[in-house]
Amino acid sequence: MPAQRSALALVPRPTKSTVRPGLFTLDAGTALHIGAGAEPAADLLRTLLAPATGLPLPSSPEGQFTLTLDPGLAGLGEEGYGLTVAPHAVLLRAAHLTGLLRGIQTIRQLLPPQALSASPRPGFRWELPCVEITDLPRHPWRGAMLDVARHFQPVAYLRRYVDLLALHKIGVFHLHLTDDQGWRMPVSAYPKLTEIGGRRAESLVGPAGGDVYDGVPHGGSYTRAELAGLVGYAAARGVTVMPEIEMPGHVRAALAAYPGLGNRPDRTLDVWTRWGVCDTVLGVHDEVLDFCRTVLHEVMDVFPSPYLHIGGEECPTSEWTDSAAARERALAQGLSSPAALHGWFLGRMGDFLVRHGRRPVAWAETGAELPLDFTVMTWRDAAHTLTAARRGHPVVSAYHRATYLDYAQSQDPGEPPAQPGDVVDLRAVHDHDPVPEGAERSAAERVSGTQAQLWTEFVRTPEQIEYLTYPRLCALADRAWSGATDWADFRTRLDAHTARLDALGVTYHP
Repeated sequence: MPAQRSALALVPRPTKSTVRPGLFTLDAGTALHIGAGAEPAADLLRTLLAPATGLPLPSSPEGQFTLTLDPGLAGLGEEGYGLTVAPHAVLLRAAHLTGLLRGIQTIRQLLPPQALSASPRPGFRWELPCVEITDLPRHPWRGAMLDVARHFQPVAYLRRYVDLLALHKIGVFHLHLTDDQGWRMPVSAYPKLTEIGGRRAESLVGPAGGDVYDGVPHGGSYTRAELAGLVGYAAARGVTVMPEIEMPGHVRAALAAYPGLGNRPDRTLDVWTRWGVCDTVLGVHDEVLDFCRTVLHEVMDVFPSPYLHIGGEECPTSEWTDSAAARERALAQGLSSPAALHGWFLGRMGDFLVRHGRRPVAWAETGAELPLDFTVMTWRDAAHTLTAARRGHPVVSAYHRATYLDYAQSQDPGEPPAQPGDVVDLRAVHDHDPVPEGAERSAAERVSGTQAQLWTEFVRTPEQIEYLTYPRLCALADRAWSGATDWADFRTRLDAHTARLDALGVTYHP
């Protein structure tokens, strides 16, 4: 897409926009004309605008503000929309409800920033500039991953996190629920997963390899009702919550709860208090496969997302090499070595999900050991995205040097603790094109998009989450939605957009 300067300070930048003379004023007399099927969008508009504006926005066949589903806009896809603001009328159209929800967020950004406040703002004139916007995303997958396994966050904050994603037209909330340091989702057949696996005695202070601990117990888990409520809350805002349940590595918390799932069932383990890669992994005996299927069944009951992430990365295989049972399993399956059980295990779980109508997702380098029905998230090397796409996988580019928000944002010594090594600054995020340079059309079409990752070894509070996430997520949203490459234009829009973040009370990096 050729670079073009935008007269509107919208983030992400619309595909096409034209500013017209005049303003439309929302006031106590403004009514909504709601087409069939557009009621959820009208409900969202009222919900979002009511706290600051106090406007009732009642329904009326004579309403000046029209929201309608229009099959004639099918060319804009699932998320595209058309918005026309004239001095005496507003028309928001889309072929699908999700498109209307995306358009609602654009309307919020067109209003004065104070419209995003959570408290009443009397005395403001709530005016929309007259515009003509046609908008649709370049990439269908625009996501953000939040790790609540290392440091738990209450569900009330997860709802705020969703609200901020929706404002920036991020459509996938990747919720990392389990890891070595904590298990956060209840499973009725295995209550110890949260009773034991949801709590650790203390946490390492500083990066992996250190030996200083804080001495403070840490824990937490969600109820099934909380997670189901979060899913519904996000869906009403056009955001899909994709859960991640790690396997066969990053499972120390599960093994602390149920030692029989490991390769040495007589061993007693604690929930890991360190960071890094733990060498204790799931066994490959039938009990483990039954456990994983039972867990995934319950996960599917709570999360209707078409995609379900089963981790897959950083799985040491030394325990399988040392285990007679694992060696026998590898031999029985005709595998070249116990290490090959990694791909075999993920393939079994992926097949289970496919048979239940879901699409498995895994972290991978090139995807070489995964069946082609896996969507792979490539993270270690930018070149892996193209390799996986050429193999035939759907790919989400999660290259760590452009999307990992737990890396420092600058070399400033005043930055908060971060993963050692790389700096991922705002420019690096905005410069990242999910589609690798040189990709032929068939491979490029398999790149679904990109997402940001926030691992939380060093992140304890919502304020810290937001400081690391914003404005870097604004840059990712801009690039992934519009393909915008004009850095100067983005910075100009971002300078204005920070007033919206201020109104929302976001603690963002300067």
